[in-house]
Amino acid sequence: MSKPFYITTAIAYPNGKPHMGHAYEAIATDAIARYRRLHGDDVRFLTGTDEHGLKIAQAARAAGVAPRHYVDGMVEAFVDLDAQLGISHDRFIRTTDADHYQVAQALWQRMAANGDLYLGRYEGWYSVRDEAYYDEAELIAAEDAQGQTVKLSPQGTPVEWTVEESWFFKLSAYAEPLLKLYAERPEFIQPSSRFNEMRSFVEGGLSDLSMSRTSFDWGVPVPGSPGHVMYVWVDALASYLTGAGGIDGEWWPADLHVIGKDVVRFHTIYWPAFLLSAGLALPKTVFGHGFVLNRGEKMSKSVGNVVDPGAMAARFGVDRLRWFLLREVAFGEDGSYSDEAIVERTNADLANGIGNLAQRALSMVAKNCNGAMPAELAGDDAASALASSLATLTDNYFKAMDALLLHRALEAVMAMVALANGYFADAAPWALAKTDPGQMAKVLATTLDATRRIVLLVQPVIPAASALLLDQLGVEAGARDFNALAVRVAGATSLPSPQGVFPRWTEAAA
Repeated sequence: MSKPFYITTAIAYPNGKPHMGHAYEAIATDAIARYRRLHGDDVRFLTGTDEHGLKIAQAARAAGVAPRHYVDGMVEAFVDLDAQLGISHDRFIRTTDADHYQVAQALWQRMAANGDLYLGRYEGWYSVRDEAYYDEAELIAAEDAQGQTVKLSPQGTPVEWTVEESWFFKLSAYAEPLLKLYAERPEFIQPSSRFNEMRSFVEGGLSDLSMSRTSFDWGVPVPGSPGHVMYVWVDALASYLTGAGGIDGEWWPADLHVIGKDVVRFHTIYWPAFLLSAGLALPKTVFGHGFVLNRGEKMSKSVGNVVDPGAMAARFGVDRLRWFLLREVAFGEDGSYSDEAIVERTNADLANGIGNLAQRALSMVAKNCNGAMPAELAGDDAASALASSLATLTDNYFKAMDALLLHRALEAVMAMVALANGYFADAAPWALAKTDPGQMAKVLATTLDATRRIVLLVQPVIPAASALLLDQLGVEAGARDFNALAVRVAGATSLPSPQGVFPRWTEAAA
């Protein structure tokens, strides 16, 4: 029987156009969701946009429009990018959705009923850009353009001294429960480097958290407290409950939150504390991925190196971009990209690797076997050794994917490609066509079956190209999940004329 699997991205803040970081997170989460579906799990995949807060209110004011009008226009770019990148989400949530207001307020009321909210006065440092509060000890001293010393957040963003009436959450009371959680469930925060950071932060002591704002009104109203709107992160985190079906939704708890490393604190300290207060189950794992850097530099408008991921996908192709980001960037660590790196990696892996393997064998079948799948696999030592190695590497792939080591899983796939190409070259079916046509047919059948297994495994990463290749390999629509790995295409199955799926990229292609 299938088991439920609830997975989310962080919801994006639409105060600007989506950047490569948004694309990377969406693609990685989509690959995991597709992998779980191919295993037979009943997957619920949530993504969306976080649309309240002071930053949005200020951006709307600068644009001379109402906040709702502003976010309606900005969200379109995120919806369009997800569609372009083939993101297979089950719901695109907006925190302006009516059902989400109800869930956020229900979460608030549960925390209040537990005695964890109290009215006070907030005086402290706040970063509008991060929508985050910071203690004095966390701030960084820097010089501005005029040579004056200014305070910045740990993320390097400006902070301002804020004074206003606020509801507070007794976060300080949850230090011990959180440390107990970390000790009992170290898998809760991944990778381990993020785990160590958060544990150290909590061990240093927690201050109560300001939970509402009165200086603006663009947010979810605090129940029973006129003039107060919820701190944007309370609202944003509650979206995961909304996507699960509500405060007591059938999909909760989440199996996996995939987020950027810059918001790990919100998801692994604030979020579990809110849930503990509300008497709700905790997500099973929070995975904080690294940044994707442009030629080793963090993307910045001031530097002028911000790249439009939609334009990159349009130029190189969606599957090439998806493959590069998940193959080249170690999941959980920072990674870098450039046009040259994308071309080099995808030519090596897709054009010269998977594409070449499929094209050579399919072309020989079309020419020498009347375009039909040969009936028998080769049974010699070389074919047996190939089958054994492919089985081991398939197991390695599954272990890596289950451990969220996406790049390691693709390394296993490329090792399979190298072995299959090596088998094909050593068996030399073009020579056998003249001397032993029967053995040639068996070599081609063995090579195509190895290719089929490889393409089944890369479906989560390059779904569109995989579908085209599986069509050419004669794989029926009902035999494309992981339960069908051992089900080879029947002999005499008519195969379509082979078409190159991954032509080698050259400057002329640009």
